[in-house]
Amino acid sequence: MRRKQTAPWATALLAALALSACAKAPVVKYDSPAEEDYAVGVKLLDGHDFLEAQKLFERVRTKYPYSKFAALADLRLADLKFAQAKYVEAAEAYSTFVKLHPTNADVDYAAFRSAEARWHEAPSDVFFFPPVYERDLTQVTQAESALTQFLAKYPESRFVPEAKAILAKAQGILFARDWYAFEFYRKRNKLQGAAFRLEHIMKEFPGNPREPEVLFELAGLYARLDERYRAQQALQQLIVRYPASPYKPRAERLLAELRSQPEPQAKPGG
Repeated sequence: MRRKQTAPWATALLAALALSACAKAPVVKYDSPAEEDYAVGVKLLDGHDFLEAQKLFERVRTKYPYSKFAALADLRLADLKFAQAKYVEAAEAYSTFVKLHPTNADVDYAAFRSAEARWHEAPSDVFFFPPVYERDLTQVTQAESALTQFLAKYPESRFVPEAKAILAKAQGILFARDWYAFEFYRKRNKLQGAAFRLEHIMKEFPGNPREPEVLFELAGLYARLDERYRAQQALQQLIVRYPASPYKPRAERLLAELRSQPEPQAKPGG
C-alpha cells in the first residue's frame, strides 16, 4: 500500500503554525545578570530547592554588591532560613537587614518576620506540660518585645493584624506566668510581693482582657496593707474604665466600704 504523502502546502502550513506558537511563548527578559540570578533564586526558593537558591542569592550579594538585588538577596536568604525552620538564624538575619536597610520598601516585612521567627522558636506547648512557670520563656519575651516595637514603628504595615494576633498569644503566656507568681505570694500571705506582681501586670499588659480582675485583686491587697488611698484608686479605675465588667458591682461595694471607714489616727510624734 502506498503511504499517503503530505502536500507541500500542508507542510508549509504546519511549519507556519509551529513558528506562530513559538512566537507566542513568553520570553522573560532581565535588565541585568543580577536580576536574572535573583529571579532564578526566588523560583528555586519557592520550589524548596534551598541549596541551589542559597548559592544564587550569595552570588548576587557578592558579585553585584551595589545592585538593588544585593539587598533583596539578603532578605531572601533570611526567608530561606525561616523556610527551613532555622528560626534563631532567621531572626538575626532579618534584624540585620532592618539595621542595614532602614529605608528599604521591605523593611517592615523584615521587622515583622524577625519577631515572628522568635515566636516560632518559643515552645509550642507552653500551655500544657510542664507548667508555664517552669518553662524558659526567653524567646516569648523577645518575641513580645519585638512585636510591640514593630507595631509602634510600622502602624500602617499590612502585617499589623498578624502581628497583633501573635502579640496577644505571647502576652497571654507571659500574663499566665506573672499571674502564677501573684497567686504564689498571695497563698503564702506575702501581700507586698503579690501586689508587686499585679503592679507589674498592669504596667506590662495595659488593656489586658483580665485587667478588671487585676484591678480588683490589687485593690484588695492594698486594703489589707492599709494603703486605703491606693485601694480606692484601683477601684475607681475599674469602675470608670470597665462599666460593663462583672467586677464593677463588687468594686462599688468595696469602695463604699473603704470610704465609710474612719481615717486612721496619726501616730504620736508623726
